Amino acid sequence: MKTVLTGIKPTGELHLGNYLGAIKPAIELSKDEENQYAYFIADIHALNNDVKRKEGAINELSLKIAAAFFALGLDTDRCLFYKQSDIPQITEMSMYLMNETSKGLLNRAHAYKAKVQDNIINNNDPDNGINMGLFNYPVLMAADILIMDTDIVPVGKDQLQHIEITRDIAQSINNNYGEIFKMPEARIEEKTMVLPGNDGRKMSKSYGNTIPIFSTEKELYKNIMKIKTESIALGEPIPTQNSIIYTLFKAFLNNEEMKEINKQFEAGVGYGNLKKNLFEVINNELKEKRNSYYELLDDETYINDILIKNQSVVRNIAQSKLDLLKYKMLNH
Repeated sequence: MKTVLTGIKPTGELHLGNYLGAIKPAIELSKDEENQYAYFIADIHALNNDVKRKEGAINELSLKIAAAFFALGLDTDRCLFYKQSDIPQITEMSMYLMNETSKGLLNRAHAYKAKVQDNIINNNDPDNGINMGLFNYPVLMAADILIMDTDIVPVGKDQLQHIEITRDIAQSINNNYGEIFKMPEARIEEKTMVLPGNDGRKMSKSYGNTIPIFSTEKELYKNIMKIKTESIALGEPIPTQNSIIYTLFKAFLNNEEMKEINKQFEAGVGYGNLKKNLFEVINNELKEKRNSYYELLDDETYINDILIKNQSVVRNIAQSKLDLLKYKMLNH
């Protein structure tokens, strides 16, 4: 069986973009019993991000991510789910990997280059606000992947470079010390959904336009009613192209169900009616999941039991790979 690995950073409240673009596809993928799956909360990665000071403690956000995955249907009997910080072997391995990683390779990493360029544009020192956590982000990510003998990493196109860097590091070590690591492959998620926020831009915490997954019914209704729309007279056909409401309907409904929605747009039933209908659609999908989510957070025993059980399993896997790497590098 091949190992598929995915990580998610706890950098803020989860919203519908996270749900449809990352969490739901990951859970659906895990139902394929031909592979084995490892999902982790990338809480150490989150430390290099200032968001942690604005959105809450990382441990609190990590707990919410675990509750979300479990409430949304992850089979914890089939899938490993763990916190990055619970596996000290990952950070130890990253130190060994750094010694086989050129600075030039990390200089080319997109996140680092983007931060430098942003500083230059704003007439700041090029390294202003850049910590070594950000600069070494690709090495820690390589440790996440390689320590689990990962075969496949599902990523969007913007993350492809990280897998290429991981492969470069793994190949360098294998060439110098013998076969230690598998060569992980990226699985490009071509159809990864980019959901619009209630202002039409990409749903993002930085834009303040998100619709939280687990907001109350009242908050969900309020957020949907705030969706930006154009002025169209009642009875006139409502265009579907570039429509935020239409895009959200498509994200939650199948092709057969969309036939009725198309009729409503053509009949010009009015944005108010469409928004109320959209609220019902989204609320119906999330209502029971929302209840499960808050039940898990009210009693953290289930979450902690899963994390503790998997912590032991993952540490054993990681220690075996780390021991091999240390032996090869220190006895070469």
